[in-house]
Amino acid sequence: MCALPHNSAIILVHGAWADGSCWKDVILPLQDKGFQVICAPIPLTSLADDVAALTHALERTSGPVILAGHAYGGAVIGAIREERVHSLVYVAALAPEQGETVAQVFYRDKPHPEAPKLAPDTHGFIWMPEDGFGRAVAHKASPAQTRILAAVQRPISVRCIQEPAPAPAWTAKPSWFLLAEEDRMINPGTQQFMARRMGAKVRSSRVDHSPMYTAPDLVIDVILEAARESLSR
Repeated sequence: MCALPHNSAIILVHGAWADGSCWKDVILPLQDKGFQVICAPIPLTSLADDVAALTHALERTSGPVILAGHAYGGAVIGAIREERVHSLVYVAALAPEQGETVAQVFYRDKPHPEAPKLAPDTHGFIWMPEDGFGRAVAHKASPAQTRILAAVQRPISVRCIQEPAPAPAWTAKPSWFLLAEEDRMINPGTQQFMARRMGAKVRSSRVDHSPMYTAPDLVIDVILEAARESLSR
């Protein structure tokens, strides 16, 4: 990899039912390549709130930035309009068009038979059923890992998936898409549709919905490819 521009950063954005620790196997290898790495702590309370939180994380950087988002985190990174962002990386992620909601793209195609039925609680938050992690969210992870994921999960507000998305950054910035062929949460056909619509560079692999846990080297490789190609421009 060529020498990095000064103060290059990678900001990682988690999805629903997770926090920044979902990137734990990705952080150090990226830091070892010379990047500043930040896991944006989005609150999962509304798309606007989450975009604001990512904007605050961006303010902690001063050089060129690569944004990477998993699942719902794709909608968040796509809503950022910042000149210092050089490229976007979607990891089995959602990429709504302007005016589209996360729910519309998430439910575009038929769900997998193992996908859990989801509904908000009385407070308007959606929790993942405990067995949903082992069945669909990270079905290739170990039973111990999925038990931990269930225990530490953070719910997502229904407002996050019902709020229309702003004009997406991927219309103007290069994007990469790690397509999870064995995803049980976001239909692989939906991922293919979004990646094609975006004009993204696609890396398709037989991974589950959460390759940060089950195939971290692949995730790292796609992020580094985006950095190598977009930061050298």
